[in-house]
Amino acid sequence: MSVPAVLLQDLRKTFAASGGTVTAVDGVDVEIGAGEVVALLGPNGAGKTTTLDVVLGLAAPTSGHAEVLGLPPRQAVLDGRVAAVLQTGGLLRDLTVSETVELVASTYARPAPVAEVMARAGVADLAGRLVSRCSGGEQQRLRFALALLPDPELLVLDEPTAGMDVTGRREFWATMHADSGRGRTVVFATHYLEEADDFADRIVLVAAGRVVADGPTAEIRAMATGRVVHADLPPGLDAVAAADVVRRLERLPGVGSARLQAGRLEVRSADSDLVARVLLTELGGRNLEVATGSLEDAFVQLTASTPATSATAAPEAAR
Repeated sequence: MSVPAVLLQDLRKTFAASGGTVTAVDGVDVEIGAGEVVALLGPNGAGKTTTLDVVLGLAAPTSGHAEVLGLPPRQAVLDGRVAAVLQTGGLLRDLTVSETVELVASTYARPAPVAEVMARAGVADLAGRLVSRCSGGEQQRLRFALALLPDPELLVLDEPTAGMDVTGRREFWATMHADSGRGRTVVFATHYLEEADDFADRIVLVAAGRVVADGPTAEIRAMATGRVVHADLPPGLDAVAAADVVRRLERLPGVGSARLQAGRLEVRSADSDLVARVLLTELGGRNLEVATGSLEDAFVQLTASTPATSATAAPEAAR
């Protein structure tokens, strides 16, 4: 049986605060297999960064168990099997890009070739530029190059595109996409829905320090919203009859909402087959379309339904 890349069991992390304690991570259970690309998705203050701090050995859990590649997290990092791209820090502004990569490479016993990692991270053309003259997106790609030097089995990214403009985010993820086919396990925290949707194989959705959903993107959508059925009503139907159609649909099992806009129905339901059958065979519906609910809908519904774990506010702790 293969060893999980990340194993968290009943993980809890609390911080002291005036008047009591803040629970940043509240009983998280997550297992991530080798080669998975997993997004840790949640609103600000959900506990994403604190969870990754434990995975990287930067913080010890208050209780529960954390294991990385079969080892204590700190040991896996010291062995060079784990690397990270964090939001800020870790760069000397007076060095050039190439000097930075060469300096960090000198700290490893067997680093990957400097020229190779610079090319893979998309910073080869910036070799002679001072770090202080690099944009936020360029500095993040430089951090990615540094993370590739030990050729890690696990790459952890904490809000890697926070503060970037749209162009910078696209360029960073284009670089990540180009490197993702190498079978490396990637775990990244983000609050950008499109990043999780586009890059991750699996989403772990967290709110108030707890896992509220865990699965492929399509499965996460379905858990919250089911599917959305659109249909046209029969021509010539008056307002009273149209309202009756909406009421009949609302009474069907699994229907969350039904509404009529400009003569076209929108029905959200956990059983789209039943809705479609009733529309076609009983209500005269035409031009049916069935679509999966959006990830944004799932995000809002699942995170909004999770109560806070502490009455004491401390955003800097429960990140």
